[in-house]
Amino acid sequence: MESSTSTITPRRASKKQDPSRLNAACGSSERLHDRYQVIRALGRGGFGVTFLAQDMQLPGEPHCVIKQLCPKVDNPAAFERACERFEREAKTLSQLGSHAHIPRLLDYFQIEDEFYLVQEYIRGTTLARQVKRHGTHSEKGVKQFLLEILPILDFVHRQQVIHRDIKPPNLIRCEDDNRLVLIDFGAVKEEIVGLENTQRGATTQFVGTLGFSPPEQLAMRPTYSSDIYAVGVTCLYLLTGKPPMDFAYDPYSGEICWQEEVDVSEYFARLLDRMLKASVGERYQSVEQVLRALELEPYIDNLSDCMNTKRRLSDSMDDEDQSSAYSPFNRTAEQIRQWRCRLRQHQSQKENLLPRSGYSADYCQ
Repeated sequence: MESSTSTITPRRASKKQDPSRLNAACGSSERLHDRYQVIRALGRGGFGVTFLAQDMQLPGEPHCVIKQLCPKVDNPAAFERACERFEREAKTLSQLGSHAHIPRLLDYFQIEDEFYLVQEYIRGTTLARQVKRHGTHSEKGVKQFLLEILPILDFVHRQQVIHRDIKPPNLIRCEDDNRLVLIDFGAVKEEIVGLENTQRGATTQFVGTLGFSPPEQLAMRPTYSSDIYAVGVTCLYLLTGKPPMDFAYDPYSGEICWQEEVDVSEYFARLLDRMLKASVGERYQSVEQVLRALELEPYIDNLSDCMNTKRRLSDSMDDEDQSSAYSPFNRTAEQIRQWRCRLRQHQSQKENLLPRSGYSADYCQ
């Protein structure tokens, strides 16, 4: 798809239409902005209302989605800043819409103190509805999902944008060509929240969804890694059909206790575990790292087995010397062996097959 950034210009209307009037316009002849025929409301949240509409000025009168954002800003200077931020963020969304798996931004305009985004309508089913209708995904199905969503997310991050609200209801399987589409970006939403916080002082409102948002996002300091956490939680939903708030949480680490709920391979469990780390420093830092881990999986057994299983370096060498003496393949193989050792130890202790103090380090060699 081609970006429509250069063709989209914000427009103001002199006549205000509030949400109740828009609701009343559903099914009537009244048009929003003298152009859009409102059909029905699609959703309502803390930032505004989303409507399904038709663009009556285009051939074929295609369907579109209209998002109404209503910032609660009273100060004229603050409202002027809101207008500037809205225009800047709308242009960002327009750039993102150049990707085939992200809805195009078709138009944006302002009606008095309300902002409107008009986006491409994606006809399809959300992943949340798919799971409810057809059941959970297998490990293979979830890996395929990751191979679809991660390149989209990589594109988003390369535009220096954090989505902030990745979850099954915001992922649509298009019924026309079966492509996965990521919707409902939080870029404009965060600008609106930022303005309200400036006006009213610090608040507890944040952009995201409880359970899918990691701790740093709840503290209103999201990073690119925050989106990776949300993708990991989405994987758990696809595997189990359970929303994140239905899982138990470790009271000390704050991490989701999910291991007993799924049946996946050891390597994939390790990958998910790192995506779901509560600490940003322990989590994957980039989409590229997650993709690399997925691509490495088929070669893990060969990589581990073909390497020497005994350390050849002196125990007296410090970590820096050992790091330089090991080849990259040897270091990777050693890390894999150590991880398998810890996993076997954990499983054995859990099944009461081995006493905690009697586990021999030689078993890991």
